[in-house]
Amino acid sequence: MTCISRQPIALAALAVMGAFAIVGGRPAAFAQAPRPQLDAMKSMPMPNAPAFRDPKTGQVWTPANVGQDGKPLGPNSAAFNPSAQRASVQGTIDQSVPTQHVGTVPMNAGPTVPLVAIDNLTLRETPGSYWRATLYLDNNSRSTFSPIIACQFNNGSRVVERTRGLLPPTAGGERVGFVIWGPPAQTFVDSVHCRVDSP
Repeated sequence: MTCISRQPIALAALAVMGAFAIVGGRPAAFAQAPRPQLDAMKSMPMPNAPAFRDPKTGQVWTPANVGQDGKPLGPNSAAFNPSAQRASVQGTIDQSVPTQHVGTVPMNAGPTVPLVAIDNLTLRETPGSYWRATLYLDNNSRSTFSPIIACQFNNGSRVVERTRGLLPPTAGGERVGFVIWGPPAQTFVDSVHCRVDSP
């Protein structure tokens, strides 16, 4: 149960009434009161500029005035801009990729069905570690293959890393799941594209 004492409220009311000492017909205490927030509230941001009005104080925050104690942020404290990142790994990285048997598929490879096919590609970040692409491969043939899967990790239209997953022998009719590791997690990646390089 929350209790509110009336005594502090009465004392606060007396203090407020005392502040209204009339000088020349105007409240003296409030005629001289500083208004540090008023000018900031009047200076509205330019159209289309990102802005936020604090519902409690009425203060309008923009990239030009947001910061500690009203001081603008320096470039070292600016928000990370993924489109400005230029990090990339040169060449192609080969990695041996273990697989996990998850089921079987029909062995019906032919003119309209590829020998092997990949599906259910997902991109995840392992915090403090690396980006990873998880996907599945179906060997639709009756033969055993050691597939090679090429993946490209991207930041927008820029390539961050190219890598190839070298899978162990996969028997005909087998469905396997596996992970191909990408660049470090602190590097921004927003998409990954993978394809079967072999067979």
